[in-house]
Amino acid sequence: MKLFFNPASPYVRKSIVVAMENGIRDRIDIAPVLLTPVNPSDALNADNPLGKIPALVTDVGSVLYDSRVICEYLDTLGEGKMFPASGPARWNALRLQALADGICDAAILARYETFVRPQALQWADWVAAQKGKFMRAVSALEAEAGTLDDRIDIGTVSVAIALGYLDFRYADDNWRAAAPVLAGWHQKFYQLDSLQQTLPEDLKP
Repeated sequence: MKLFFNPASPYVRKSIVVAMENGIRDRIDIAPVLLTPVNPSDALNADNPLGKIPALVTDVGSVLYDSRVICEYLDTLGEGKMFPASGPARWNALRLQALADGICDAAILARYETFVRPQALQWADWVAAQKGKFMRAVSALEAEAGTLDDRIDIGTVSVAIALGYLDFRYADDNWRAAAPVLAGWHQKFYQLDSLQQTLPEDLKP
């Protein structure tokens, strides 16, 4: 299999963590790609018409995207432990994944506005609105942080990665000050080997 890859992407990181937790990381080749919304990759576009990462080329040549589809597919190839099969546990895990992905969506949109858009065209209210989204999500997670425990599923892993992305890109916003219980959970959960081996600043092809 081939995974289109950028070390800064939390969605790519999530896919790799799921592969690692399922014991199939060695089956995936990494295809590094550099892109922005206005500087696409022809190689990536050929496999994913949306031009977004991650995209996974399977062993039979089909292409899967986005990270939610890729992660569930990888889980079926391994131990199948990241996605609860049914019932409340499944819906809770998927809900947490959606909330975590929303944090990443907002954080990335704010970053594009400040690091990709020309300064004269930047919209401060847009950035503030995106930060408001991810901070409201952090507050919601703080309210349920006591229920996260140490279970390892697509929900908790997604939350840990999203919060790690905020640490990586928005350290000055200090989400931990507004969410001390969540911060305590994250500090402990983040010691998971697959998360430590895929830290954004250390992740390499």
